[in-house]
Amino acid sequence: MDRRSIVKSAGLAGVLAAGVAPAVHAQQTVRWRLASSFPRSLDTIFGSAEMLSKTVKELSGGKFEISVHPAGELMPAFGVVDALQGDNIEMAQSAAYYFTGKDPVFAFSCAVPFGLTARQNVAWKQYGDGGKLLDDFFAQYNFRTASAGNTGTQMGGWYRKEIKTVQDLKGLKMRMGGGVFGEGMAKLGVVAQNLPAGDVYQALEKGTLDAAEFVGPHDDAKLGFNKVAPFYYYPGWWEGGADLEFFVNLKKYNALSNENKAILDAAMAVAATDMTAKYDTYNPIALKKLVAAKTQLKAFPKAVIDAGFKACMEVFAEHEAKSPTFKKIHQSMRAFQRDQILWNRFSEFPFNQYMNGVKI
Repeated sequence: MDRRSIVKSAGLAGVLAAGVAPAVHAQQTVRWRLASSFPRSLDTIFGSAEMLSKTVKELSGGKFEISVHPAGELMPAFGVVDALQGDNIEMAQSAAYYFTGKDPVFAFSCAVPFGLTARQNVAWKQYGDGGKLLDDFFAQYNFRTASAGNTGTQMGGWYRKEIKTVQDLKGLKMRMGGGVFGEGMAKLGVVAQNLPAGDVYQALEKGTLDAAEFVGPHDDAKLGFNKVAPFYYYPGWWEGGADLEFFVNLKKYNALSNENKAILDAAMAVAATDMTAKYDTYNPIALKKLVAAKTQLKAFPKAVIDAGFKACMEVFAEHEAKSPTFKKIHQSMRAFQRDQILWNRFSEFPFNQYMNGVKI
């Protein structure tokens, strides 16, 4: 097995345990810049970019460094894809569904309504067709992707009023990630707004937004949404497992030495695992604090979720009729999902259902 294979398969811990050090002595120092779509205050998401930078530097003995820049420092939060296309940066960290205005296919790389969970997403991309199909698509934008970490199933967002029926959604001005979800919600009368995370608090406070969804308790509390919207709904059926991603400029990646490619690939895997572990650790702690601070935690009525499902399935069908690429990727994801749901009926679902009903 060559060095690159070892690093890719084992990650940082495996490399160190095996005593395999990347050969960096003959290489010139490489300096890259990463532009994030997220603020520095989000220690989960932006922290993934920082973990990437730290790991790359350590694995390369300081011969490969990546400086990380929060949204607005090098460019606006949603300017990263254009910057990659123009070869202005080496990397970005973002959520692919922010860019569905370019093509709805972008959404599949992050999350679509009633889509894959975190584990299913990883499996589809690594051992199903997902990764290859998406990288073939993104090549036209001059980048390839790797997970920066998955949030897990998200919350349904913050609302200034209660959502008791589907009628309560009509005219609601809501910040959301966009893409298929935004189109589906529009069918229910919601006015979708795609704002960077750092701009949402002020919009909710002023009333120019009626609702906002972002991620979950840990991030939402850091952004202060509970101070300006009292009702916190669950589940986020539009993000069963949102994959944040590193976008890597194809020309810059292909110009790297084999050793540095292996280092970057391994470091991205380390950062992705770290982010997901943080969410699983911090979200329950944050949720308890939010409830103690009088946040009104509420489940979406089933009729609202059912209406969302119907509307989003209509949107999927509309895009399939217009785009062969959309249809191919969507059908690949759903076929994979059907097998996962079948297996889940005999594995995690009954186990979790039992554990939710006993005292430990």
